[in-house]
Amino acid sequence: METTIERGADTPETGAAPSRLHGTDLTLAYDKRTIAADLTVAIPDRSFTVIVGPNACGKSTLLRALARMIRPTTGGIVLDGRDLAAYPAKRLARTLGLLPQSSTAPDGITVVDLVARGRYPHQGLLRQWSREDERVVDASMAATGVAELADRQVDELSGGQRQRVWIAMALAQETPLLLLDEPTTFLDIAYQIEVLDLCARLHREEDRTLVAVLHDLNQAARYATHLIAMRDGRIVAEGAPGDIVTAELVEEVFRLPCRIIDDPETGTPLVIPAAPAAAATTPLTPPRRTRK
Repeated sequence: METTIERGADTPETGAAPSRLHGTDLTLAYDKRTIAADLTVAIPDRSFTVIVGPNACGKSTLLRALARMIRPTTGGIVLDGRDLAAYPAKRLARTLGLLPQSSTAPDGITVVDLVARGRYPHQGLLRQWSREDERVVDASMAATGVAELADRQVDELSGGQRQRVWIAMALAQETPLLLLDEPTTFLDIAYQIEVLDLCARLHREEDRTLVAVLHDLNQAARYATHLIAMRDGRIVAEGAPGDIVTAELVEEVFRLPCRIIDDPETGTPLVIPAAPAAAATTPLTPPRRTRK
């Protein structure tokens, strides 16, 4: 089954006002291995955009290209009307922040010192550390629940604690666009929800544009205002979750038979995987044989 790509009004093809961040006719590759080709995408301004899809479909590769971590083989990415590749590093870092999938902290660095590194793009010869920097760092640590860990060394923390520290550093960067590659990695379910609630609040209250890669389709449908579904290096569908998340789409993208119901808490689409056909009649273990 082939699903028609449903593009929103912010994409370049429609002639509407372009989004701040968009790419056209992209070919994305590592070495000579092509991950995606002829890929066109626009991130709606002031959206919480979530990219979903099966493993190795190209979603993290797309996010890295939007963050200028990899350069497209063909096509181009534009930020605020300018080729992304043309931005000086420090200027780009004041506009676009990134939380990568995995990060390594310097040996012996404390939590507060790592979060403070998020303020580097805002400093220069005439602007050194200020009270505003200190306020932003404190607020970022409080928002992610790591303030009490401020004086601990990062390499002493659990995986979940470290992930929240990295998110705090990204918040301290104070960029209007924030890209997050699997931000709930290493977190238990309570902290996953806490982090996604935080992202939703940043989008809603601070008018930021967020782009995240998530594995959990139900979490994506609950939090995203704009959803991009990918498979095999192409965009299968995109739009508001309530408009595009159907059983047919989930089966095409994830090869998962399911039914879709309304989430009783939010009214957003909730994916219920189909039960195996033989589950009700086939025992999990064979019956014990009786000796004669």
